[in-house]
Amino acid sequence: MAVIFLVEDDQKIRTELTKLLKKYGYECDSSDDFANIVEIILKRKPQLVLLDLNLPVCDGFCICRELRRRSHIPIIVVTSRDSETDELVSMDLGADDFITKPYNTQILLAHITAVLKRTNPQKVPGTVNYRGLEVDFAKSSANGPEGSTELTKNELKILGLFFSARGRIVTRDEIMNTLWQSDEFVDDNTLTVNINRLRRKLESIGVRDYLVTKRGQGYRI
Repeated sequence: MAVIFLVEDDQKIRTELTKLLKKYGYECDSSDDFANIVEIILKRKPQLVLLDLNLPVCDGFCICRELRRRSHIPIIVVTSRDSETDELVSMDLGADDFITKPYNTQILLAHITAVLKRTNPQKVPGTVNYRGLEVDFAKSSANGPEGSTELTKNELKILGLFFSARGRIVTRDEIMNTLWQSDEFVDDNTLTVNINRLRRKLESIGVRDYLVTKRGQGYRI
């Protein structure tokens, strides 16, 4: 049974979410100690975090950044802030998904199901070395001529797909289906943010121009 940690300061919303999620078989956890919320989450090790942005002590952006720096726990931002900037900043900080309030409960549940399904990286045996990039799928890391970097589950899935399709163009639909099984609830910007974040990580270890954009078609390595 998956444990979902609710980072929400509105007690009424938290109670309603807890009832909904328990009805569909999830366990819920939460805390009012927002000053130490990151440490509490890391200690309790939930399978997913639902994160509001408007919080006391430290806003959701700070919490998202710190959680992603220290763990791979999936994060869905659930907030009344509905600007495109809020969504892009959330995804750039490492959130896996973004939902605005008020939300349809069935759509929220669909997002949760999709994120939980993709918590395990695509199975690619051992270590793959291609064109100057070495990826260790067991350790979730990548090595290049200028160092190494940790990879998220989504980044591992993206690279696994490219390695298996080397020599041909991978369409955006293929990538979205690999990451989220369906693109029904996924904004196209979400994929762009994931690709751009992966590019920056590869550039930071000296692997430049690795993901080539083929306009109107997709990407290749």
